[in-house]
This record gives sequence, C-alpha cells and structure tokens, in this order.
Amino acid sequence: MAKKSPSVRRAALAASTVAVLGLLTACGSDDGSVAGSPQTLSGTAAPATGDHGTDSASASASASAGGTAGDDTTATATAPSSTTKGGATPGGGTGGGRCHTSELRATVGRNDPGAGQENFPVVLTNTSSRTCTVRGYPGAAFVDGSGKQLGPDPKRSPGTPATVTLKPGKSAWAGLTFSNPEISGAHAATPASLLVTPPDERDSLTVTWKGGQVPVSGNASSVRLTVFSAGSGV
Repeated sequence: MAKKSPSVRRAALAASTVAVLGLLTACGSDDGSVAGSPQTLSGTAAPATGDHGTDSASASASASAGGTAGDDTTATATAPSSTTKGGATPGGGTGGGRCHTSELRATVGRNDPGAGQENFPVVLTNTSSRTCTVRGYPGAAFVDGSGKQLGPDPKRSPGTPATVTLKPGKSAWAGLTFSNPEISGAHAATPASLLVTPPDERDSLTVTWKGGQVPVSGNASSVRLTVFSAGSGV
C-alpha cells in the first residue's frame, strides 16, 4: 500500500474537522434553536409605540377616556403658565386625589377664532366639597342627537402635563381646536353634544354643543386637545 504524504494527511484531517463542526452546528442547542441564531430572552418586550396614557379605554358613547399620555407628534411644548384665572392651583399642589367624573361639571367656553382656526376652552369645575386634582388631557367626542359619534377621536396637541389642584368651585380648562370647515373644505356636521371625559376616568359628561359645524372627515378634519391648565380659559 502506498504511503500518503504528510501534506495529504493534513488536508484530510482539515476536511474531517470542518465536517464535524458543520454537524455540530446543524444539531443546534438543547432548546431546539439553531446554534448562533438570535435568542429571545424571557422577560424582554418590544418597544412600545403610540400614546402611553394611564387609561386608553373608551368612555360611554364613544368618548375616548382622558389621561396623561403624551402627544402624537415629536414636538414638545412648554409647561402651562402659572397664571390662574379660575382660582385653581397649577403645579404639584396637595389635593385629595384625582377628581372623579361625578365631582365635576363640564362646560364649553366662548370661541376665540383666529387664522382660520376655531378655539374653544373645555372647562371642568369641581362641584364637590373636597379638593381634588386633574392632570393631562381630557377625552372628547362629538355626537349627534342619537349619541352616535361624529368624526374620529380628537388628537392630542404637544404639551407638558401639569397637575392642577381644584378647590371646591374652582376650574381647569383644556383647549379644543379645529380648522373652520368652510375654509378648509373638510366635510362638516353639526353635533348635538360634546362628550367630555376627565383625565383617567371612564364616565363622561355631556355638554350641549353650541359652536356650530365641526369637521368630521376629509382633509383638515383633525380636532385637537391641549393639556389642562388652571382657570377657565377666558
């Protein structure tokens, strides 16, 4: 029998080593995954997206629940001014917990139009005998006489939520704005009511809508809400 040269033996040994490594790789790990493939560790989660409110559930008659979630853009506005017009206290005042729907009255203030925009203050007034707080955005929805929602849920304008402490009889307001549909060309409807849901609550308050037509579909149909500030917005 002919003897193989040292170089031939080394080549054969290298080939067999590669074959063994390939076999081990194909066999995978004990958990059934292929060795070297990405592994998902227990307890990890994918990045969250969208608004991150404390309560994203819908309130009665399709009014979205209010909350302290961030805006739907990447912009950030400055914190609300410390000036008050309704006797409420901005900032981290010591209240008796958040205000519940049953302790509040909702109203819509006078329109302050400008540059093709309609701007209404949505006002919550503490009707209870205790001090309580509101923070963040209200939920809102326009509805017709049968309670059917008109148009999509309002969007949240950029803003920095601040806790507003309401003593009995005092108020906080959030801005509700939209483009005038006669100027923007959006499809419009005249609501019967506006449903307002206080921050982190599920039950809504019904306010008779006297502001005329609102955009409900098409271009420039977005309705926006701002964070609550102390006062009545006038």
